[in-house]
Formats: sequence, C-alpha cells, structure tokens
Amino acid sequence: MVCQKRLGLANAKTPRINRNFVHNLTSFLVKMLRRVFNSLVETTFQAQAESVIYPNPFTKPETIPFGWLSTVAPCFPVNSNNISILSEPQQFYNVIKEGCAGAKRRIFLVSLYLGTGDLEKNLVKTLLNNEYFKGGELRVNVLIDYMRGSRFEYNSRNVLQPLLRASSDNCQVSLYHTPVLRGVMKKITPNRWNELCGLQHMKLYVFDDTLVISGANLSNDYFTNRQDRYFVIKDKRLCDFYCGLARRVQKFSLKMDENNNVGLCEDWEQLPYEGSKNGFIERAGDIVEDYLLETKDERNIHKEEGFDTWIYPLVQMGQLGIHQDSQATDRILAEAPKNSTLCVATGYFNLTNQYMSTLINQTEASCKILMAHPEANGFLGAKGPAGGIPFAYSLIARKFQKEFEKSRQGSRISLMEYLRDAWTYHGKGLWYYPSNGDHPCLTLIGSPNFGERSVKRDLETQLAIVSENPEFRKRLHEECKKLYGFGKPAETERGVPKWVYAFVFLFRNYF
Repeated sequence: MVCQKRLGLANAKTPRINRNFVHNLTSFLVKMLRRVFNSLVETTFQAQAESVIYPNPFTKPETIPFGWLSTVAPCFPVNSNNISILSEPQQFYNVIKEGCAGAKRRIFLVSLYLGTGDLEKNLVKTLLNNEYFKGGELRVNVLIDYMRGSRFEYNSRNVLQPLLRASSDNCQVSLYHTPVLRGVMKKITPNRWNELCGLQHMKLYVFDDTLVISGANLSNDYFTNRQDRYFVIKDKRLCDFYCGLARRVQKFSLKMDENNNVGLCEDWEQLPYEGSKNGFIERAGDIVEDYLLETKDERNIHKEEGFDTWIYPLVQMGQLGIHQDSQATDRILAEAPKNSTLCVATGYFNLTNQYMSTLINQTEASCKILMAHPEANGFLGAKGPAGGIPFAYSLIARKFQKEFEKSRQGSRISLMEYLRDAWTYHGKGLWYYPSNGDHPCLTLIGSPNFGERSVKRDLETQLAIVSENPEFRKRLHEECKKLYGFGKPAETERGVPKWVYAFVFLFRNYF
C-alpha cells in the first residue's frame, strides 16, 4: 500500500494476477535463458564447460575422447558384469516372458506394436497369471504406436485388452499419435500409409530393475527368425530413467480403456490431431527436453568411482524438436580417427545426407556398413509399393557408393549385406574399435536405423555404452563378429524396377 499511496493509487483496483500466466511466462523465460546459455557453451566455451561443468568419467587413452558425452546425455555408471548380450530371437523371447512372469513391482513395455500370434498372446497370458499383477502390487504400463497398433481389424489393442479388463487400476495402455497426421490427411490416408508420418519406434522393456533394450518389436518374427540385437542390463537407476521418459510420452499419448476406446490422458487437454499443431509440439517437446536436461544435471555433476562401464541414453524425437541422438551419433562418426574402425549396422539402409557427408568427408576411420540383403528384408514380397522397398534401399546404397568412390574413399568405406537362409535382418547399431584396437570400446544399441525417418519423424532411443573392461569389450567384439559373419559384399548394381526410382525420389524421407 505504501507504493500505491506514493503513486496516487491507493483507491485504484489492484489488477488480478493470473497465476498460470505468470508460471508459464516464468517457465518460458527460464527455458529461453537455458537454451541461450547452452548455445553459448556449445559455440564459445565448449572445451571449458566439458571439463569444468561435467567431469570426464573415463581414464583410458581410447575412451577419454568420449568425455563430451557427459555434456549431451545423463550418465549411468555400471559394472559390465550387469550387462548380458543376447544373440538369438528365442533368447529375447524367453527373457521377455520370464520378466512378465517374475516381475513384482513394475513392467514397462515400449514397442512399435504387439503382434497378434500365439507367442504374443502367451506373453499377455503370462502377465495375467503373474501373482503380483493379480494382487495389485505389480504396475504394468504399455506404450505402443497408435497407427501401427491399430492396423488391421484384429490388432495390438485387441491383444492387450484382457490386461485392462483384468485390472485397469494397475495397468495403463498408451498409444502415441504423431501430431503431424491430422485434418483431411488423417481422414483419407489409408492404413500403413498413415504410418509414414511418424511413429513411436522406441524398443524398451523394463521388468522391475532390469532393462531389455533392442531394436526388436514384440512380434512373432522377432521371436523366431528375424535377427536383431538385445542387451539385458540390471541397473535400477537406468530403469528409473527410462520409466520416467516413457511416462512423459504417455502424458501426451492417447489412453486406451477396457472397452478399446481411446481418449486423452489425465492432465492433458489437446488431442494430437486437433487444435494447434505447433502448440502440441512445443508443449510435448518441452516435457521431454526438461526431463532430459534435469536428469543430465542431476547425474553428471559429480563423478562416481568404482565402475568400468558408462551408459548414456540418447533420445531422438525430431518432430518434437529433440535431436540429442542424431547430434551425438554424427559427432561419434566425425571424430573417429585414422586407424580406428567403425562397424555400422542397419536393417534399412537410408542414411541421412548428414551422416553420408560425415562418413565421406570427415571420418578418418575405416567404415564397414552392414545392411539387409533384399532377400533378408522384411518388406520383400509385401503387397503394393511396400514390396519395392528392398530395392529402394539397394538404390540408395548404390548412390552412396558412387559418392564415396568419387571422393576416393572406396578403400576406407565398404558395404556388406546380411544374408542368412530363411532369416530376415533387423539389427542396427554401431561398434567403435579404437586405433589399432582388436575390440570395441563403444557401442550404440537401440531402435534408430540412422535413416531419415529415425532422425526426423519417429520417437527413438539408443544407448551409447563406453567400456574400459577388457572382457566386456571381447563380448562386444564377438557380437559384432557374429553378425558380420553373415555379411557378403554388397551387390549395389542389381536390377531395380524403374518405378522404384520415382518412389525413392518422392518418399525417401519417409522410410
């Protein structure tokens, strides 16, 4: 009142302050200041920030150069004996089934979709028979993609419905819907084609304090004869992180009920395909970005001793403005020195223009790229244009080969195709062998395919795992060696149907 009297405002009405407006404005200003600071750090004081703000956890000459990862993503130190590397789809299925049967507190299944065959139904049945689920102590969360999970008359939603009918109080099924597909396009775009706009593509399976990370979906082929990669990691803090990330995506995803109806999640007011697209993207992106930044600050300020392996979760949600994984991946590629080796694997060869340019013009390491042979591509024989996708990948590989040969990099970069009788190939990731080293000290494992849609359209995550443990490095080498053992020199000059050229020209950014 003193100030009001001095200004002659004693009798004036005090304007009511909208608390939500003030809160939102404050949050916006804080985020802007943080982004400006981060930009300044990256461009002006990067070297100082890396060594002062986030300590380098590594001690070996070949791992110390990766200290910058602590400025990009949260760090989870572990001992390598808590990491198991699986090699066969049947092992993957058994671990998932055992987790469904034995978990006591939490299960989080994050996948593109759940198949509709007997093996998949058996997983649901195993969950229903879990004594802790029946007793209400076990909380089950499922996050899949809306479009892929709703494809076909009988789909993932139907298979998951018994869980909600059994106990909707301790089970939540969420379906992520891209904010890009909306309006007339949503109404007229047929199933499968609507998946080109963007998907939930992360593959994370949490059972209490055990994480299974892979590129494999929960579907019959991935349990039998579709080759992928699978790491089983026992670490509560890493599981807490990924459960937290998935819960935040659930916030802006659609929530399914026991009658197979979908609607908004609590505390979320906008359908992804209605209202302001930019508003939805900004709010959803802020939820994820804030979580990643807060976790990084919490985890990385202090250096932890007594560990031999460090795990960095990398997240990519291009449509929501999150580019953490692509930036980290490009730097790993760019800074690989002479006499080192990069083994890069992808089920679908469609490297971004940025990755291609980096491999040709910046990387000094030898680079061995493994991709699916057309006969090992899951799209081979599909109806309609999808059946031409294997040839589209061959065409893109041919163009890339011509580019690196034109730049006289043919002795440094090689292309290989995975071919195994009666198997398809879906493995992706990276192994980095240090200069003159026999075993990799870094690997990337997760869902991204290093392609256009992984970077720009889909929700993706993978782990950057750096290890100083000799035995674990040997295990990484054995994994890489086994996959590449099915690799043959790529036949990039094979015949490609004429229409595929037009298909690649029009849709390369969508597959």
